[in-house]
Amino acid sequence: MRPLGVIGHLSRDVVAGASPRIGGGPWHAARALRALRHDAIIFAKCGERGLGQELATLGLPLSVTLGGETTGFSFSYDADGVRTMAVDALGEPWNLAELPQSVLRRVAWLHVVPLLRDDFDADAFEWLARDRRILLDGQGLVRRRQLGPLELAGSLDRSLLRHVAILKLAEEEAEAVGDVHELGVPEILITRGARHATIVTRDGDEDVPVRAVDADPTGAGDAFATTYLASRADGHRPASAARRAAALVSALLAGRAQ
Repeated sequence: MRPLGVIGHLSRDVVAGASPRIGGGPWHAARALRALRHDAIIFAKCGERGLGQELATLGLPLSVTLGGETTGFSFSYDADGVRTMAVDALGEPWNLAELPQSVLRRVAWLHVVPLLRDDFDADAFEWLARDRRILLDGQGLVRRRQLGPLELAGSLDRSLLRHVAILKLAEEEAEAVGDVHELGVPEILITRGARHATIVTRDGDEDVPVRAVDADPTGAGDAFATTYLASRADGHRPASAARRAAALVSALLAGRAQ
């Protein structure tokens, strides 16, 4: 079986004023895939060699592309778990020439995790979609690419969605987009924090319960999405894949899965 892949930017995250730490989809997804013991390859981009070395400690095969700045965020959570977020640095987008194409050709299911709009130029994204089932994190469609307080834009380039088999949206991103049923994507995941997740398919909408855990939720959406994709690749139906993802995320947050 061809391995699953995850591709995106690493970030430097400052949470509630603490010291900067590694973040970004490849990091959080890799933690989930290590817990699953799933065959996978991680593709990451950043501006600091040390972040790639930290990612390597998770023990998964990986390819790190260095260039430009490292994307930076600072954020905090209120008592209800609502996140306030700012963009502190803008990472350099992926372009077609720097994609590790020979390794990516081994991947059949790919989790694409942009942190901001235009993290992948159009040619790079179109190449990634060839002969692969793509799960796209919708934050890369609606998060404005600018410094300062994070802003979401409802208008998006829907032409990208023709390449997407599964779209993942946080609740606030789904609200910015509008009626997700009009997007034309076969499967849509909407994560709603500790309340539940919603799976939207041609068969209808289904809510999947999520067990609340009193822990820092940073990266939970990335772990949920990549576990969902791994489960779909293993033959699970959408609802079953979502339940498996919810269980693993709870275990990760509670510190029971490593």
